Amino acid sequence: MKTIKRIILVLLTLLLCASDTLVTHAETNKEALSNAKQRLQEKQSFVEQKQQEKQSVNHEIEAIQQELQTIHSSITKNQEEMAATKEKIAAVQQLIEQKKEEIVKLEDNILARRDIMKKRAVALQQTDTFDIFINLLFEADSISDFIQRATAASTLLDADKDILTAQKQDLQQIEKDKKEIDGQEQVLEKEQSTLAEQQQKLNQYLQKRQIVLADMQKKYDRIIQQMKLAQQKKAGIESQMNDIQEKIKHEQQAAQAREQQSGSSTSAGGDSQPSAAVSGEEMYVTATAYSPGESHYITAAGYNIKKNPNMKLIAVDPRVIPLGKRVWVEGYGVAVAGDTGGAIKGHIIDVLLPTKNAARNWGRKTVKIIVLN
Repeated sequence: MKTIKRIILVLLTLLLCASDTLVTHAETNKEALSNAKQRLQEKQSFVEQKQQEKQSVNHEIEAIQQELQTIHSSITKNQEEMAATKEKIAAVQQLIEQKKEEIVKLEDNILARRDIMKKRAVALQQTDTFDIFINLLFEADSISDFIQRATAASTLLDADKDILTAQKQDLQQIEKDKKEIDGQEQVLEKEQSTLAEQQQKLNQYLQKRQIVLADMQKKYDRIIQQMKLAQQKKAGIESQMNDIQEKIKHEQQAAQAREQQSGSSTSAGGDSQPSAAVSGEEMYVTATAYSPGESHYITAAGYNIKKNPNMKLIAVDPRVIPLGKRVWVEGYGVAVAGDTGGAIKGHIIDVLLPTKNAARNWGRKTVKIIVLN
């Protein structure tokens, strides 16, 4: 009896030490999980911030692109106006050539009239106009002849006046045509100069906006890269969190199994009789046994029996014993209802033992169980 008590004491001490270790690991894992959550939140905030920056930069890029389209339209329009102005200049130059030809003709006409007037001036120097009329009067054969001679002389004198008048008009027309040509040339040259200046300014502005667009595109690409890296880090943190949560879950399962083992070890007279503190619904069931190698490693309640083959666990019919309940089993101890099975129907249970030999030695028996409150 003393030996049994010593063994129980040693087991309790080992269980307490293991519990302290598990608690320490659990606290460490919880702290790591909390830190991971905080880092995950920071990365999420960073990603959201970069998402806003991405949208802002994207709006700026769209605005610059629209502005560039407007500039391109203005440049095209300006080029069309310059082309139209060149056509006008070509037309005016053709007109100028025509005017020049007309001026040459007028100058030739003036030159011809000048020769005629020069000859008449010489003739008038030799005979004045009064002598001409006298000679015409006395040389006439008759009155009608005289009238004809006088009329011809008058016509000659009027022709001189017409020549002078035409000469004066042609000279005025030449001056007028020259002024008109000069005016048109100046207007077109000024228009062409203005359009060329506008074209230069538009090209310069276009180059500046293209530089700004290139910088904004680089900024956009940089933000995308930062978001990508942040997403990768975020995924890494989430993976770490999953690992930590899995460790916490396994540690909780191990602690629960140790607690069950502790409860079974402290039962009076071993597993054959429940302790006085145990209370719940009593019933008799047929009990068989199985090992981790004969079943799926993850039970219906989520326990990993491959990693915890020594835990106290039974397979039950959930209609009789709900999953998750703690159950005292005669000859086995306190276990958790953590699994089901195709052959487990009604008042039948299947107890988990660490090896196939232990399960075979258990055999098939009728036992008393208590579904603990």
